[in-house]
Amino acid sequence: MDRPAWAPPGIDISKPSVSRMYDFYLGGSHNFEVDREAARKAMEFMPGLPKVMQANRAFMRRAVRFAAESGITQFLDIGSGIPTFGNVHEVVQAANPRAKVVYVDHDPVAVEHSRAVLAGNEGATVVAADLRNPQEILNSPEVKGLLDLEQPVALLLVAILHFVQDADEPYAAVAELRDALAPGSLLVVTHASYEGMPAPEQGAGTVGVYEKTRNPLVMRTRDEIARFFEGYEMVEPGLVQMPHWRPETPPEQEDPITFSGYAGVGRTA
Repeated sequence: MDRPAWAPPGIDISKPSVSRMYDFYLGGSHNFEVDREAARKAMEFMPGLPKVMQANRAFMRRAVRFAAESGITQFLDIGSGIPTFGNVHEVVQAANPRAKVVYVDHDPVAVEHSRAVLAGNEGATVVAADLRNPQEILNSPEVKGLLDLEQPVALLLVAILHFVQDADEPYAAVAELRDALAPGSLLVVTHASYEGMPAPEQGAGTVGVYEKTRNPLVMRTRDEIARFFEGYEMVEPGLVQMPHWRPETPPEQEDPITFSGYAGVGRTA
């Protein structure tokens, strides 16, 4: 298997990565054949997966603009993936050039590509770390150097919690991050779910494909997803299917597959 020149040395390109599969769904070029093959298999069960990813990104941009308009100037994006058009720093720094953004990911390709994209941007950086170890993130030189945790932060956990197994205690990790942030901070979440999915049996096939990656997909119910917001006051319209969160176009115009997950924003008191 040929290794592209842009691929960081030492990474395993024989097993698919969820962040590189996500990049493929969005039309990116920083993925390997093993990622494309897995993504195509997943799309055999759910051909509309790229539309789900696009809806996820669209929600993220709406939520980030809401945070910026609410006066938030600091953003911590965990599980940020491989940078594509309309990333968090592009959205918030267009509104406020002084806004600060720290991206976090454990995929070496995502981290290296983020460093290249952010070169020369003093208000944005990337950390190689894992959501399952919050202290590694909070104590990183990048977070300590760029963010003031005594002031409100928008914590983005977009399309990442469904890749954290219950055995890895995702609720405890989210609570630990919540407790480290100042009052007035925001939590932004999207999470896959069988609820609202047009054909759940097809979704089960896609979940089976992800079982072969390093990060199997965990589908949770709305109530289980709502638990991540303990200690937060939900921002209207609450925890809803992605197209229903402060839409810019009529939700009924969206493909039914884009309702296969929930999105929400919460604020600490």
